[in-house]
Formats: sequence, structure tokens, C-alpha cells
Amino acid sequence: MKNAIRFTITPKDPAAHLFEITLAVDKPDPEGQAFALPAWIPGSYMIREFARNIVQIRAEAGGKKIALKKLDKHTWQASPCNGPLVLTYDVYAWDLSVRAAHLDQTHGFFNGTSVFLAVQGQEGLPHIIDIRRPEGDAYKAWRVATALPEHKAKRYGFGTYLAANYDELIDHPVEMGNFELAPFKAHGVPHDIVITGRVPNLDMARLCADLKKICEAQIALFEPKTKRAPMHRYVFMTMAIGDGYGGLEHRASTALICSRADLPVQGQKEMTDGYRTYLGLCSHEYFHTWNVKRIKPAAFAPYDLRSEGYTALLWLFEGFTSYYDDLMLVRAGVIDEAAYLKLVAKTINGVLRGSGRTKQSVAESSFDAWTKYYRQDENSPNAIVSYYTKGSLIGLALDLTIREETGGRRSLDDVMRALWQRYGRDFYEGKALGQGVSETEAEALFDEVTGLKLKRFFDRHVHGTDDLPLDKLLAPFGVKLTDDRKDAKPSLGVRTVREGNDCKLANVYEGGPAHQAGLSAGDILIALDGLRVTHGNLDTLLARYWAGDTVTLHAFRRDELMQFEAVLTRGDAPQVTLTPNAKPVGQARKRSRWLSMD
Repeated sequence: MKNAIRFTITPKDPAAHLFEITLAVDKPDPEGQAFALPAWIPGSYMIREFARNIVQIRAEAGGKKIALKKLDKHTWQASPCNGPLVLTYDVYAWDLSVRAAHLDQTHGFFNGTSVFLAVQGQEGLPHIIDIRRPEGDAYKAWRVATALPEHKAKRYGFGTYLAANYDELIDHPVEMGNFELAPFKAHGVPHDIVITGRVPNLDMARLCADLKKICEAQIALFEPKTKRAPMHRYVFMTMAIGDGYGGLEHRASTALICSRADLPVQGQKEMTDGYRTYLGLCSHEYFHTWNVKRIKPAAFAPYDLRSEGYTALLWLFEGFTSYYDDLMLVRAGVIDEAAYLKLVAKTINGVLRGSGRTKQSVAESSFDAWTKYYRQDENSPNAIVSYYTKGSLIGLALDLTIREETGGRRSLDDVMRALWQRYGRDFYEGKALGQGVSETEAEALFDEVTGLKLKRFFDRHVHGTDDLPLDKLLAPFGVKLTDDRKDAKPSLGVRTVREGNDCKLANVYEGGPAHQAGLSAGDILIALDGLRVTHGNLDTLLARYWAGDTVTLHAFRRDELMQFEAVLTRGDAPQVTLTPNAKPVGQARKRSRWLSMD
């Protein structure tokens, strides 16, 4: 293909975790071609400095070495030369996450943001990538999984793949190795499930059946008449490890990490908590196919991957996705109503637990994602609110409000469809990217679609820090919200983690007994009233006391032994439960419409 940017990526040394990449540019800038690697990856709002993993880099043209000058932390410029100009560089890949690159003798994985330098000024040209197999008999059975369109490669095979431009190139992660593979179709669109890692007795048939239901429910949400998906093919790629959790969305695929124990076992029919969590993760990342990959904040259209991109709308893009991820599980029929309400109650408890929700709005949390949410410390529960979890509750509250105040004629589904039709459906159509939605446009769309005046809601709960009146909003749908914290056992107001067999304070909640006594995050509790404290027995020890009792605590801070007197209080952690009522029938009918695709 004439003038295409051509990449070759080879697992050069799996034991050393090195990918070798070559990049050929037919017509380099006559004044000196510049190249840059992204500083962050879309969907993960933190500067990660991927260029730090480039071990060595060199350039040549016509068999002669070309000088490279480093302009900043992730940009190089070649001396003027005639093409083709070829760069060769090694990337260290030892980040076992969904965000970067990982390579060893068992598999290889990479996101394009970690390995593919952008040819500045030529990002709009077609990009051809040649994915090569590692050398050696041990790798002969390896395959390739990616949603990138095949060029000369066969599907799942090594060879060349094609991207229309650089933006598309870096939005298709690649997995290679010996993986489990199973296909299914959702409303006619091919979907692949790829599982890397040892998972004995994996029930792929059940996984396919459940994901098919979830995917079809989401496609039907956005396109109820045509059932047309926004992609031609989709790939779920999962790395199964001993203990892990995470996902990152892409336009036609998602990269996931889970605990192998979360995946379904052949012959086991019950819905385990781990499997429900995994399906919720898949649902979340799949929903992003519409909400953030195509319906985008204006700040992300296009992305500037050299520096932070600030938006106050992550409560809508991540929060609403978090609302719909579990909602789609019940609408698809893979969990029941009781399980769904239990998940909602868990989210409510998590939001109410942190006093940060009274100090930071979700709009502020969205804007400060780069410096606060993605860089949390021991004081974060006392200082910030999650735009994921409170954002999901805002989605719930808006959905219930719209349904009730319009007599069931409108819902949040209608708003999401309007966002899709206006901003998302044609985003990748044509040569130019579509337009993103601004904060003002997003809020105005709610009023336009629903016919309601929702400014007061946004002022109080999105731009303000008021708690959501979920008990009142759920009542017309026959769901009773109760908080049983009055019956809770005494508490120190801390979150602990295990350090060896020691009990380490990870968070000290503002206003709690530990805070009032002077304990701090990082302290190691060793005794309570003369009895040894371990990570496993603290709750048992506290259970023998009553609220109002004073206890003596000994703890190490660094290497110094300290003594504290704490007055125990009733456990102040929220213990919200949601209970559906069978009667009255009208409320049950409303709840059924909310929790179904009607």
C-alpha cells in the first residue's frame, strides 16, 4: 500500500520481556521527521510515560545511520533524509495490566499506545502492522487475537493487519500465545472470547451464552429497531491470574484481567459472586463501546495523548456505564432482581462510607481524575468521591426520577439513545472524527429529551455534594431502602489490611474513634486491652465491647511503640439493604419495566 506507515513487531526475547519494533516511513518530513509515543492511554486517566520503556532506538535510511535527537520525554526527531526512513527500537514489556504491554514465555500482550510511535504529521495515513511469531519450536502453536482488520494475515494468525490511521491502530490491543478461544454472535455480529492463563474445567459454553445475552441487550438498548451493533466484530480478551481485576475499553474489543476462580466451572450451575463480578466487568467495558468510545466528551474528540485531557463529565461516561453494567445483567436475565438490588445496595454503602463525598462533587472528581482519583492515598476516602460509584447512583436517581415524573413515558434509556444518535453513531464515519459533547450540551439534552427541568438536580448532586434521596426515589418502584447500622457492632472507624500476620491501618475514617484517639494510616495495631491484635481477630476482639467503652490500643508507628485511648462507637459504616415489595401491583409493574428491556 503506497505511502502507508509500516510497523513490524516481534517478541524478540520473551525471557527478557522485549518486543522489537521497526517503523518504516516512505516520505519523512524533509525538515526532519518527528516521532512521539503517547504519555497515557484512553480510558485510564493518568500520565504513565510509556516512552520510559523504550530501551534503545536507532534510525537509518538507505543503509546509513540517521541521527535521532530527543526533543522531550517521549518525542524524537530524525535528521533530514530521503525515505524510506526506518526506526528500530526495543520496548521492555513487563506490566501485567490492561494498560500497557507484557511479554514472557507464556504469552504476549500489548496496547498500541505502549509500542507504536506516532509519525507526527502523518497520523492520518493507513498503518500496516506485521505481527510476528517468536523464534523457536516452543512458540509454533501460538495464535494472535485482535479486532484489527486482517490485511494479509488469516484471522488468529501471525502476519499483517491494517488500520485506517494511527488513532485506529492504538485502539486495538493484541494478545498472542496459547489461549482458549470461543466465538458467538450477538445480533449477527461475530464476537470472540479469548482466555489466557490456566483455567481448569473452564465452562466456555456458559460464558458464551451469558455474554451473548448481555451483548444483545446492550445492542438493543441503543438500536431498538435495527439491532445494529457499532462494530463489525468484537473481541473479549481476558488474562486469568491468581488474583486480579481490571478492564480497559476499546472501540471493538476489551482487555480484561480477572481471578481464574471467577470464571465458570463446567458442571457448576449456580451464579457465584466471582462470576457475577466478571460478567459485570465484561458488561461495563462492552457498554463503553457506545459510551466513551463513540459518545465522547468534547475534550476527547480528538484525544491529546501528550498531556492530560480535562473533562467534568466522567460521572456520565464512567458513572452511567457503571450504572448500566449491572442493570444489563438483570435485563439480560443472567442475574435475578434480588441479586441486582444487592449490588445496588453495595454501591450505596460504598458511597456513603466516605466523607469525601461531602467535600468533592462528581463534576470536580471527574476533572481531578488525573491528580486525585488515579493517584489515591490513605486519606482519599476522607477527601474525594468516586465518579464511578456516585456517578452510577446519579444514573440510577435520574432514571427513577425521569420514569416517575413522566409517567413512564421517558427514561434514562431515551437520553442515552439521544446521545448516541446525536454524537456517537457517526463518530468514526468518514475521514474526520465526529464531535464530542460538552458539559452544557449534555445537561441540556436531559431537559430536551425528557421535557423536565433538571437543573436543580444537577446543581445539587452533580455540581454539589448533596446525598441522593434514593429512599424516596425507589419507593414508587416498590423498593424499600433500610439502613441497619444502628444494630452494628462497635467499631474503630478504620479499614485494615494484612501485612504478614499484622493488622495495618490502611485508612482512618474522619471523625471515627481511631481518628479521635490519634491513630494514623500506616500504624500497625499490636494489642487491644493487652490482647494481641492480628488482621484476623480484630473484629472478634471488638465484638466483646459496647459502644461507649474505652479501650487501650498499642501500635507501632514506624519503629516506635505508641499507646492510644479510644472510645468505641457503634459501627458507623452504612448497612443499606434494598427490599422489593410484591404489592402494590402498580409499583411492581413499574419496577418490572425498569429492570427489563420494555
